Amino acid sequence: MFDHHCTACAQRQLIFPSQITGVANTDHGIVVSFTCACGAGQTMLTGRRKASTEKVTLAA
Repeated sequence: MFDHHCTACAQRQLIFPSQITGVANTDHGIVVSFTCACGAGQTMLTGRRKASTEKVTLAA
């Protein structure tokens, strides 16, 4: 459960697990999709950004 300020109804709502419609890992973090109590689809970005996978060569 978490709270979210809905962009459609402008209310702060508690979001329960039953309202979550999707979770996706992206390069920017974890995107949680859910439906507000007013019926509007919403998303929230959470978590950390994807770790860099670039190889670094250190000079000796």
